[in-house]
Amino acid sequence: MQIKDLARATGVDVETIRFYEKEGLLPEPARLDNGYRNYAQPHLERLSFIRHCRALDMPLPDVKRLLGFVDDPQGHAVNVDQLVDEQLSRVRARLKSMRALEKQLLQLRSRCDGAHDDGASCGILNELVSAAHGEACACHPGD
Repeated sequence: MQIKDLARATGVDVETIRFYEKEGLLPEPARLDNGYRNYAQPHLERLSFIRHCRALDMPLPDVKRLLGFVDDPQGHAVNVDQLVDEQLSRVRARLKSMRALEKQLLQLRSRCDGAHDDGASCGILNELVSAAHGEACACHPGD
């Protein structure tokens, strides 16, 4: 199959497929007489594996380590549990950060009752302008 067919089958952009090839995550395919890349079922399966790992937001170095283990389970020492635990830790840290961001946005949103006709009376804009001047604002009190 051509690269566009592989892209369509996996939902991965053509440029991303080329990037994965360049990074060594996806082996280069054979070339047809006309010079086109000829991808086969193993490429589709490997790219699907990569895509699934990326959907779990795993960093590319971790994906590469997992692929090494898939390719040679005896020759690559990779602790799969540890990789997943590290990813889980990163996700939990981001969730904590996102909850803090949500709280800040709710504080900022509380400054507006929606009953204003111009920007001068908008509590949200006033808070943002105050913050731009280095003053404390509702979303970052005491920063």
